Amino acid sequence: MTTHLTLTLGRRPDGRALLTVAGEIDMSNTDTLDTAIAATEGPLVVDLTAVEYLDSAGLSVLFRHADRVELVATPLLAPVLEISGLAGLTTVHGLDGT
Repeated sequence: MTTHLTLTLGRRPDGRALLTVAGEIDMSNTDTLDTAIAATEGPLVVDLTAVEYLDSAGLSVLFRHADRVELVATPLLAPVLEISGLAGLTTVHGLDGT
């Protein structure tokens, strides 16, 4: 069974591509996330503020694209992004609650 995940592609006011992710990211839906990121050319902001759960399979996808994504997250995801080392490889906004 696939876990519920919603992906919405848009543009930020500065023109950069924005992928808004909502729900849970786990091994059942990482192919969908990976495809959405890969299909977007150039730099991409991935908004994870509506993500309630992120497992190692989801982290793997984000690591694969770390050279071209910038993340927006909440303090809820801070431990997994920091301990995994992903926060050191790409820009992550929102981990300190601001």
